[in-house]
Amino acid sequence: MGNIMETPILSGSHLNVTLGNHKILNDVSVSFQAGVMHAILGPNGSGKTTLVRTLCGALSPESGSVKFDGTDLSTMSASCIARRIAIVWQSATAPSDLTVRHLVGYGRYAHTPWWQIRDTSADNHVEQAMELADVTCFADRRVTTLSGGERQKVWLAAALAQEPTVLILDEPTTYLDVTHQLRVLDLVRSLNQERGITVIAVMHDLTQAARYCDRCAILKNGQLTLEGPPDALSSGPIEENFDIEAWITTDPQGKLPVIQPRRPLKEAR
Repeated sequence: MGNIMETPILSGSHLNVTLGNHKILNDVSVSFQAGVMHAILGPNGSGKTTLVRTLCGALSPESGSVKFDGTDLSTMSASCIARRIAIVWQSATAPSDLTVRHLVGYGRYAHTPWWQIRDTSADNHVEQAMELADVTCFADRRVTTLSGGERQKVWLAAALAQEPTVLILDEPTTYLDVTHQLRVLDLVRSLNQERGITVIAVMHDLTQAARYCDRCAILKNGQLTLEGPPDALSSGPIEENFDIEAWITTDPQGKLPVIQPRRPLKEAR
């Protein structure tokens, strides 16, 4: 786990974002340390996806700033950002005729002229990314023929082909069964620990966040309400932010919180 006194690798300061007439982010300031795995938590509609879109430069805030390693993101080109920050979206889709190898090759777009993108499949970085994500065995299959868990690992491989310093994941285990959820999260954690990649993951499962992540941040109604280590996910913050009553026990091996939602607070009361 990184030293929280170090300059953050990625940070947002006083971020305000309005979409239509709806305020999505309200004066959000948050920082992410290098080499650390971070979870962004919160109820639906709290601003989690909008925050990561803003952090990767896909969305410009109406006020506030995002900095990568001290440099304002607004001064960096799209390709410059893509060589440093990769993001795997929740509902990414691929053309029906695209093979795994070619999709991962598109991850080289930040390093390769656009007219050479289709020729990147032999790139050593593509081979390495597929190996790291454990998708080499179906490199020549069409992406659309794969299971949900396999496709998620392919998108991870494409992100790794960008050679990022920061990997952002928008709900990486949505629609996956429990086995594939754990496989994907184990893979992401190993990339964090063994390759030193900073991970920022939007998550819904509080126990998985506590198990896999070093730091947890909670958003509610577009505001940052908590940031801390996994043991900060105690009954008080969970009730206040998720409006649920929960049982919290401790994992005897990792000494981390195991959070079992019981019922909405309105029912509990």
